[in-house]
Amino acid sequence: MTKYEQGVLLRIFIGESDEYGGRPLHEAIVLKAREMSLAGATVLRGPMGFGRSSRLHTAKILRLSEDLPIVIEMVDTEAKIEQLIAATEAMLGSSLVTVEKVSVIRYGHNGGLSQE
Repeated sequence: MTKYEQGVLLRIFIGESDEYGGRPLHEAIVLKAREMSLAGATVLRGPMGFGRSSRLHTAKILRLSEDLPIVIEMVDTEAKIEQLIAATEAMLGSSLVTVEKVSVIRYGHNGGLSQE
């Protein structure tokens, strides 16, 4: 029987040109998540998107954008995600952050979400 665990999925939507502390914002966030021992993080670069300003960001050949959409996804326990949100609040100027409860099935070395 497959074991499901409750977890939380955090998504942070930013722009590729966003920075914090002299480095790309997505890198600063992922390094902070690693420092805080979250289960893992994935950075996804989107070929097209728009946000609150409705300004279109696209990777089309004729109109290369240097500010493509970036989504950072992390899944961990609710407590760990809440700690990360608090720790990165100062970094997240113009961004969108979503949180949703998820059922996690984890295959791997230890199985299960990271322990607090």
